[in-house]
Amino acid sequence: MCAAPFCLVGNPALVVAPDPRYKSGVKLLLIDGHYYVYRSFYAIQSLSNSRGEPTNAIYGFVKTVRKMLKDLQPDGAVVLWDEGLPQRRTQLQPEYKANRAEMPEPMRPQLGFIRELVPSMGIASLGLPDTEADDLMASYTVAARAAGHDVVLATNDKDLFTLVNEHVKIYSTNKADLAAPTDPHALLGCDAVRRKWGVDPAQIADVLALIGDTVDNIPGVPGFGPKTATKLITEHGSLAALMANLSVVQNEKLRAKLDAARAQIEANREMVRLDTHHELPVPLDQLGVKPRYPELIAALEKCEFKGLLAEVKAEAGGGARTQGELAL
Repeated sequence: MCAAPFCLVGNPALVVAPDPRYKSGVKLLLIDGHYYVYRSFYAIQSLSNSRGEPTNAIYGFVKTVRKMLKDLQPDGAVVLWDEGLPQRRTQLQPEYKANRAEMPEPMRPQLGFIRELVPSMGIASLGLPDTEADDLMASYTVAARAAGHDVVLATNDKDLFTLVNEHVKIYSTNKADLAAPTDPHALLGCDAVRRKWGVDPAQIADVLALIGDTVDNIPGVPGFGPKTATKLITEHGSLAALMANLSVVQNEKLRAKLDAARAQIEANREMVRLDTHHELPVPLDQLGVKPRYPELIAALEKCEFKGLLAEVKAEAGGGARTQGELAL
């Protein structure tokens, strides 16, 4: 299923000619902003400036994104942010994400600071009202692939793993994903996704429709776990094929559970469907990478990051051309 130029769950394979307005063969990096802010906040403890303002999330985020840019040398990059919940999901499941804990108070001012700081790092910082970051990342992925670009998704979002193919990879520094302990990062393709999920990327949403997602408060079919769901989807090829031919499911109890949960399964499948049709708030050809060093240095001085500040000042003073300085 990963052989097509771009295959999206729930949609036919998208095969289009490269858009002549854009260069081909360039790499676009899409970063899940909230995921990395939360990850940084909990990974680094008790860091603040001389005014007592917490800076742990800021420090971790800046270091992480700078490492991504160094590792990947993208031609373009953008950080995408959640800006509320889409109506189509809350109508299907009013309790969607209602189980999420409130943002820790020390993180709130840091999140705002980070969102303002990102453009000084030379990359766009974008969101749309009532839109989740994963849908906007999916929309940019479809547009980038239509223009002939390769895409790297820096995220841990399950839904975005459905986009993986030979031209779309997941960036990960998780130890479990590294081929060797000394590797700085991994780019997860189809084979890696199959090892993690037991199915092709295009089948992940079908599995989620059966097992639900406790993180997003999406209920699954009672008694269905990943092993059972993966087995059924693998055997039948897709959720649609499974539900259209329940009579061939030999286990009578499973068959009865699936039949009784038809409405929930249908709603779940729609819940996890990525919306790829959002208008891009910034066009692809404006997503180059070019740090605005005076602004970045001023922001880091407020945080009093001595080592990081020295590193950025040396980089700025060196006059070296940074990666991705040309727009897509």
